[in-house]
Formats: sequence, C-alpha cells, structure tokens
Amino acid sequence: MATNIAMNILVRTAHEADIPQIVDLIEPYVEDGRLLARTYDEFGELLPNFFVAVAEENGTIIGCAALEIYSRKLAEIRSLAVSRSAQGRGVGKMLVDACVQRARDHNILEVMAITSSDGFFHACGFDYTLPGAKRALFYQTTPDED
Repeated sequence: MATNIAMNILVRTAHEADIPQIVDLIEPYVEDGRLLARTYDEFGELLPNFFVAVAEENGTIIGCAALEIYSRKLAEIRSLAVSRSAQGRGVGKMLVDACVQRARDHNILEVMAITSSDGFFHACGFDYTLPGAKRALFYQTTPDED
C-alpha cells in the first residue's frame, strides 16, 4: 500500500531496512515515557502491518505506526510517532488512516489506541466507547513510576 499525499509525503508499508530509522524516530518518545521500547525482533514481527511516512524530497522517515492484530475482532495502533519537525502537517492522521484501512482490509471489527494524546485520536474518529456502550477497562499490575 502506498499513498501519495499533498506536502510530498508518502505513506507506505515499512521494510526491514527501515527499522534503524524507526528506532531513531521513536527513541525520544521512549525516553520521555510516551512510547514503549521495542526490540528489533518486535519490529520484525510487526513489519507486515507497520507503516512509515517518508518525506519524498530526501527519503527520510518522518513518522511511523503499526497495527497489531490480536484477533478478527480487535487490533491496536502501536508505536505511533511523528518527528517533531513534521508535526502539524497531518502525518499522524495519515498513519492512523493507513492502520485503520489495513484493519478494514482484514475485516477487523474494532481498532483501539492506548494513548495519552486522546484529543488527537478523537480527531481521527476514535471515541471512549463503541456502539452498544462497550468500554475498555484496565488493571495496573505494577506501581506507577511517577
């Protein structure tokens, strides 16, 4: 899947050769606790459903996101990151759209996002509940690190 969007940004499925750039891109978000660290093996497992946004003028990866498919019913958007220099240009929304489209292509019923940026995901069409008042509930098994 490749999408050519205005502003000279290409969203495409990630390749194994992209992993070092993806690691570099998400590292600041891992350091500040907004994303979980991933191993190269985890990136490799996610590659079939991992997307990158590439600045066409120089081939730099400026954003990434993965769709982790848990079952026919549920998938999660993971490792969504956009370089600080590219924020505000719609890159994150393009990546979320690519993930949601992949879920549709696989007939996945629900896509979730666990995030501290709920306003962004609201703008992408996500909500706290699903039709029929379905809600996600969480139980924290480790103490807060704050």
